[in-house]
Amino acid sequence: MGKDENAETPKHSTDPENAALLLDVMLGKLAVYLRMCGYDAVYALDRGIEADDRLLVLADEGGRRLLTRDVQLAQRTSDGVLLESRDVTDQLRELEEAGFELSLNDQPVRCGRCNGPVERVGGDEKVPEYAPNPSERAVFRCTRCGQHFWKGSHWDAVEEALASL
Repeated sequence: MGKDENAETPKHSTDPENAALLLDVMLGKLAVYLRMCGYDAVYALDRGIEADDRLLVLADEGGRRLLTRDVQLAQRTSDGVLLESRDVTDQLRELEEAGFELSLNDQPVRCGRCNGPVERVGGDEKVPEYAPNPSERAVFRCTRCGQHFWKGSHWDAVEEALASL
């Protein structure tokens, strides 16, 4: 979207291992889903950015593909993706139709909160009270924000949503 017929083929990948995305302020929930699918998905409000011009600069400087619900903003990018739906499941369906790979990895690779890389916590490491015992269940920690998480009901709900696409 936002590109003419004579423009080059988009330079950005739809493969989570190779894609760098920027999501505008209307796509915060989608950012979490994409991070859980392994995408490097920066959410504009996490960077304190709302202005269209600043979003375009961030996307360009970071080599990120812009995902937006804003028609005019999408038209200002060479390979931005315009999402029409407000519902996150429908947004995921639109991305899948656009060729994005949407599935959960066996192990999380990105933090749903901040987009940082995650690592598995050792079985003898201390974890916050809210987390399960890592010797009994795989627990992961974000190397950037320190958030601990595991495959629980939220993981199952995202997996179910992806399976329904």
